[in-house]
Amino acid sequence: MDTASQAEPVDVVVIGAGVVGLAVARALALEGREVWVLESEGSIGSGISARNSEVIHAGIYYPQGSLKARLCVQGRQQLYAYCQARGVAFRRCGKLLVATNASQWATLAQVQAGALANGVDDLQLLSAAQAIALEPALACHGALWSPSTGIVDSHGLMLALQGDIEHAGGQVVLQAAVDKVALSQSGRHRVWTRDGTCLAARAVVNAAGLSAAALARRFAGLAAHHVPREFFAKGNYFSLAGKAPFQRLVYPLPEPGGLGVHLTLDLAGQAKFGPDVQWVDDATDYSVDPARGAAFYTEVRKYWPALPEGALQVAYAGIRPKISGPGQAAADFCVQGPQTHGVPGLVNLFGIESPGLTSALALAELVYELLKE
Repeated sequence: MDTASQAEPVDVVVIGAGVVGLAVARALALEGREVWVLESEGSIGSGISARNSEVIHAGIYYPQGSLKARLCVQGRQQLYAYCQARGVAFRRCGKLLVATNASQWATLAQVQAGALANGVDDLQLLSAAQAIALEPALACHGALWSPSTGIVDSHGLMLALQGDIEHAGGQVVLQAAVDKVALSQSGRHRVWTRDGTCLAARAVVNAAGLSAAALARRFAGLAAHHVPREFFAKGNYFSLAGKAPFQRLVYPLPEPGGLGVHLTLDLAGQAKFGPDVQWVDDATDYSVDPARGAAFYTEVRKYWPALPEGALQVAYAGIRPKISGPGQAAADFCVQGPQTHGVPGLVNLFGIESPGLTSALALAELVYELLKE
């Protein structure tokens, strides 16, 4: 990048090269816009996008009418089609949402009804015997079967998105941390990176993930009340030593702050468990306390009683960028365009946690429409 003091003109700057930022940049580049993606780290997708369950969600849990519900269902269909077309590895393995005690049986029917309202029409209510016939190692009082849930190679997905951006003439610039932005009501927004480079952009998309709110507070010309308070929920993961006796994902019913300690599989069949919910102040600390594993054994044995002692090992942690805190109802995605904050050519993406990966292509379409309007 040119480090001269003169601002370099560019059509669109997307801040953040996670899966959502790359999807947004791709959508804009494919429409003929000149796009630069500025990423603070030395590689794409090294934050939230690299530290999650890599699950393609069906869209089951989210409140009816929410962005999460709508974009997850739309994005899931788009993501499967995109992976198929671009040769990105994925598997539509399906998921069992299990009732681990008799009192949860009625909840499964409620979840099914809510999912149907969101457009998820393929869920099947299974008796305990039917669920155990699918997964003999399972213990449950019944389950919901979600055949459209799957897993994806998230890094392969991001490489494909980056390839599309660059093929369309866009650029992904690494180690280009944004320092500040001066917004304009007419003309171009000024974007400064920490090395002193200045870009003059017609549009700016803040897809900075964990840093999105902190960065937006450094946007001169954006009213402070448009920036929500951020909260950070660390999710710890433990992997299973040895081969898993499951072919499908297994989820307990959701818990406050997350979806519970669930069993997911990677494309090689390795099982991992998580995430739990650990509210933290430091969004850069990815260490996992091995002592948290004790609670994992308790939770996992509710649906897999035969989990051997000593079979769990520390895997990794991810941090979810929330805009609702402990004890509060989960917030929806917050996608702010000019219609909300009054700044032409600016879109801020706040609280893009799960199902952000599944929703990425649908979020990209939404951002494109907001900028077009």
